[in-house]
Amino acid sequence: MNLHQLFELGVSFQEFLNKDQDINREKTLEIYENIFLTEEMVHKIQKIDTPIYVLAFAEIWCPDCMINVPALQKMKDINPKIEVAILPREGYEAYMSGYKVGGKVKIPTFVILDSQYEEKGVFIETPKIVKDIVAKGNQVEIIVAKRKYRKGEYIKDTIEEILNIIFRK
Repeated sequence: MNLHQLFELGVSFQEFLNKDQDINREKTLEIYENIFLTEEMVHKIQKIDTPIYVLAFAEIWCPDCMINVPALQKMKDINPKIEVAILPREGYEAYMSGYKVGGKVKIPTFVILDSQYEEKGVFIETPKIVKDIVAKGNQVEIIVAKRKYRKGEYIKDTIEEILNIIFRK
């Protein structure tokens, strides 16, 4: 199956939310409702003038998905040229094998596709700023960063990374 066919199998953000009627759904919605972007970032999202497809592999129970999937939906709400299709990890691991980190399939994995469904790039699990803090190994900094991340304080970094992939030549 190619990326276009996989994209067609995906579900919307609302359908993704409906996979849970409890705390995971509530937390994901809370994160979504608390995303506030600068005018500059909104303008950058609005500048996307060709269709962009984001194939997201995500699970509603996953804390990283609860934080980063709402970022995709916020982008889509600002610019309808961004289409998002969400597939579960379970059952699609074979299609995700090319995106493994440390030999493991990570979620969320966002495959950003151009208007021809050709891969432009990938966002995996957490924004680079969080990965960099963890890589430094300072336990206090890691704890503080992870707390901030879980509150959604790095969502702008996720969106910025996705925008950088979209605008990459």
